[in-house]
Amino acid sequence: MTTTQTLPYGSWPTPITSELVVRAAARLGEVVVDGDDVWWAEGRPSEGGRTALVRRRPDGTTTDLLPPPWNARTRVHEYGGAAWTVAGGTVWFTDYADQRLYRVDPGSSEAVAVTPAPAVPSGVRFADLSADGDGVLAVRETHTASGSSAEVVHEVVWIAADGDVEVLVSGPDFVSDPRRAPDGVTLSWLQWDHPNMPWDTAQLVVRAADGTEHVLAGGPGRSVVQPVWGADLSLWWFDDRTDVWSLHRRRPHGEVELVLDVGRDIAGPQWVFGQSRFALLPDGRVVVAYGRDGADRLAVLTPDGEVRELPSEHAVFGQVRAAGDAVVCVAGGPASEPVVLRVALDGAAEVLRPARELGVDPAWFSRPEHVTFPTDPRDSGVGEAHALVYPPTNPQVTGPDDERPPLLVLVHGGPTSAARSVLDLGVQYWTSRGFTVADVDYRGSTGYGRRFRDALQGRWGITDLDDVVACAQWLAEQGRVDPARLAIRGGSAGGYTTLAALTFRPGVFAAGASHYGVADLAALAADTHSFESRYLDGLIAPWPSGADVYAARSPIHHTDALDTPLAVFQGDEDRVVPPEQAEMMVAALRAKGVPHAYVLFAGEQHGFRKAENIRAALDGELSFYAQVLGFELPAEEGIEPITVVR
Repeated sequence: MTTTQTLPYGSWPTPITSELVVRAAARLGEVVVDGDDVWWAEGRPSEGGRTALVRRRPDGTTTDLLPPPWNARTRVHEYGGAAWTVAGGTVWFTDYADQRLYRVDPGSSEAVAVTPAPAVPSGVRFADLSADGDGVLAVRETHTASGSSAEVVHEVVWIAADGDVEVLVSGPDFVSDPRRAPDGVTLSWLQWDHPNMPWDTAQLVVRAADGTEHVLAGGPGRSVVQPVWGADLSLWWFDDRTDVWSLHRRRPHGEVELVLDVGRDIAGPQWVFGQSRFALLPDGRVVVAYGRDGADRLAVLTPDGEVRELPSEHAVFGQVRAAGDAVVCVAGGPASEPVVLRVALDGAAEVLRPARELGVDPAWFSRPEHVTFPTDPRDSGVGEAHALVYPPTNPQVTGPDDERPPLLVLVHGGPTSAARSVLDLGVQYWTSRGFTVADVDYRGSTGYGRRFRDALQGRWGITDLDDVVACAQWLAEQGRVDPARLAIRGGSAGGYTTLAALTFRPGVFAAGASHYGVADLAALAADTHSFESRYLDGLIAPWPSGADVYAARSPIHHTDALDTPLAVFQGDEDRVVPPEQAEMMVAALRAKGVPHAYVLFAGEQHGFRKAENIRAALDGELSFYAQVLGFELPAEEGIEPITVVR
């Protein structure tokens, strides 16, 4: 039997090291079913973060399509998605290096360039690929030599195998989801214009064989996502007209009808292309993934409206694709990293791509509790927020009776993202060392309906701060965490909330870590990419007329109130949040003499993809907390202390 020892929280030895976090790690992306073959994308930190395409044949053998440095990743909207597709054995993909479209024919291992090299490096990009006849439909993003986000053009195009391009849709600021109906003629797509984001307002447009177009769904104050054609020429999609993204359908020549409303968002925000939360089966049944109480369910919807949930040990489902009388999806759970899973409608499941072998007993894994806590309802009218709370978990160590654990509040990005109940070693890294972790769904997160999401409109930097503070204080009041050792961390938009919490709510948190976080909202509004160039109009105020509001909510202009130790991690090629913002914040910390650390990673963009940098960021943040919160690191890990400037 293992002897349990008592050690201070934060200092617990654990097998869940930064090396384990990245060892053989892979981010599973899109899934495509092509005949009897199943394909999926893997983002591999060990290969410099490249996205490899993997094919699984019916006999269970798997092979990579192409070796490094091929990288099936697109920069459309900077976040990408759906950079590849497969049909009849032919693979089409966008390569990250030059953003050109390539094709690999059946039986070949050679990638052939389909589109020419652009005049401006990476100036022509392709995403949201779907096979269409002997070519592909795609969203094309075209940049000019000026680099101005105002001059970027988004269009729906059809690209032939020989590279000929036909522009099908041009004019809207943004387009997505171009899909051809089974009749081979009718075309549908989504479109939206500045200053809206697709989760604010998006229209579903259909163009008939005679060229006439009409808006089938969506419009001001309504968001439509994930349109899919049925074999009978019915069109299905998610629409939030009932407050939550619910499943709708229009039969051929029929009226639009609500098919399934579960009282929670079924779909999510379209930050990346190619998402899929439902699949149409040939016999008329529909398989849908939806959330409840912090976890997903996979359910079968019959033609007569009966809904039957399938039993599963998994709690997160995405990339739901039809595969005969079954579905293939990416699935994960509290004790399982994501896998590629085939699920038959009798509930039998087969793992097609297993999670990596961690060599760690599940007893080390902290299981999350979905909690709802009260928060300030003023202005928004919504008086609660949510979180997944992970308690400290280590089968070999307990904390002292007279000590409570430190809390690490995780602030997700977006800010429209959401916490997910799936095994994340980046979370277990902390809980197995003695931290409580709270992954907060502050108002503005998705999963809880439009009213909850819109509670952040005009109030970013206020409502999210209210909620992360309320969560931390609520857990402290319950005696679950040490109120003197509350820490907060986040990346991108979560990094902004982290910086703002330390600046505008002084005294609540004892430390923080910003990963490529926004420090200057005005700088973000004035210099960012096309997709988000008007995003802050809704979250903050119209730019530049609301410049005073931007200044009031930007941490960089209020560093006189900042006296909390802060670690900053940044990529030097970040186009979404340029490193100048991080460096402005660091300069202010240095001038004030506030303890801080700054690490700039070469070759990283918005989010870290290289294994060595992911490790350095994790271990560096832990070392920072150890130094400022006052606990020792396990000597056997050999973590090199981060330099803290005081």
